[in-house]
Amino acid sequence: MPQKGQSYTDIRLAACYDHVNTAGPDLDFHEELSGFSPIDVIDVGSGTGRLALRLADRGHRVTGLEPAPGMLAAARAKPGADRVRWIEGRASELSLPERFDLAIMTGHVFQVFLDDAEVAAVLANIRAHLKPGGILAFDTRNPLVEEWRSWRPDRWVAESEIPGHGRVRVHNDIVEAAGELVTFTTHFDFGGGDLIVDPITIRFMPQATLARLLAEAGFADVTWYGDFDRSAVTDTSPELIVLARR
Repeated sequence: MPQKGQSYTDIRLAACYDHVNTAGPDLDFHEELSGFSPIDVIDVGSGTGRLALRLADRGHRVTGLEPAPGMLAAARAKPGADRVRWIEGRASELSLPERFDLAIMTGHVFQVFLDDAEVAAVLANIRAHLKPGGILAFDTRNPLVEEWRSWRPDRWVAESEIPGHGRVRVHNDIVEAAGELVTFTTHFDFGGGDLIVDPITIRFMPQATLARLLAEAGFADVTWYGDFDRSAVTDTSPELIVLARR
């Protein structure tokens, strides 16, 4: 079963990311969470750098951690990218002397960690990089909503002009749903038969499992939201948003 997609490494697909995934309320939520007084922030799975750059605009000292060279290249090419320290690496393997006031995983990055052992390693390592009282903030889709059922070409298609790469048409298609794991493909059609099909598997973790893993990692003070408007979690909430304090 495939796990990580080409878009995490391919520079052309990384260039499409911002155009087919418009900025949403998650970025506003995490920017507001960071406040205005300069703090040390690490953006885990920083992707194309949209949030990291916004936080740097606020005067924060920002580190962007990203495992995919394609995404990092896209981030480093943006205006103001020199204000962020970019690191290629994985959350479970991070080893820095600095400690952070705030660690963020947004854009449902958390869902690429597919088993309990990987999640436990990530949570423990991020906690070790937080200052006392520091916060880990991240979002994951509420599995009860089964959002993945709408990821079909008859329900979602994006089309955009990508500078330097021409027009691309993008859609998702489900391959398999097995327990908590959903495998889908993203189709990038650049026209003229130039088609890239990018598979990825993500995990839809129940809140109870996530609560247990957070506790086992040493996070005792956890706040939950069901959406980026800070509403409570219900069975129909689209998100499970976590603020976990060290």
